[in-house]
Amino acid sequence: MSSQDSKTNNEDSINLVKKFIASNQRKRRNLVNDIESSAESLFAIGEEIIKYSDRKGDDWSIGWILQVLKKYKPNFFENDIYNNWFYTNSAIDLQYSDLQLNLLEQNFEEADRLTSSYLRKLAGKVAESRGYVFYSEVKDMPSEDLVTIDRLWNIYSQGKFGFSNQAKLLKSVGKRYDLLWPKIGWKKDGIWTRYPSSFCWSLKAPDGHMPLVNQLRGVRLMDSILRHPSIAKRHENCL
Repeated sequence: MSSQDSKTNNEDSINLVKKFIASNQRKRRNLVNDIESSAESLFAIGEEIIKYSDRKGDDWSIGWILQVLKKYKPNFFENDIYNNWFYTNSAIDLQYSDLQLNLLEQNFEEADRLTSSYLRKLAGKVAESRGYVFYSEVKDMPSEDLVTIDRLWNIYSQGKFGFSNQAKLLKSVGKRYDLLWPKIGWKKDGIWTRYPSSFCWSLKAPDGHMPLVNQLRGVRLMDSILRHPSIAKRHENCL
């Protein structure tokens, strides 16, 4: 490819990325395959695009660009900063680098296990020892950490996953959990989806499919998470 062709190709890719970032949710999702097909060009312009993104935000367009580069151009990540590009906050000094990396690499099953582990840590030592969280323990979980977990799931899922997305879906079905379960793929024909083999651990999963909250703990645990002030604020208090 001549230098002029390369320049033209890069300009086309830049315009595609600008359109992708500026689009609304529906139009942006229609462009994800085009972005994936542009991995070669993204490698050339990736640093220039990503360095201007908001590392404190949760723009999934940047998350998808990073995921495409991770899949097709892993040498882009020789600069380790891109493996944990988005800033994370924790009130109790938890490190979320493993969660971010697994989500970046689309290792969603492992990311889900990590999320459950973080929730137990946020609930306290008794919950860690017990191995699961009581709904009554959610209200005392630090807002910073729940927001961090929610942001990362949104960033690396094309805006499909995360607690706040689950809350929006719950509102869309009249706040009825019996209607939410089949909508997010946790129940089919009245039967609970079997964990882990029957869950879809990919971006092909329904919106809201992840992260999981153990159904054995009942509706109240998930409801407490979705109604936690920090998550409520992120989904505009829709519940």
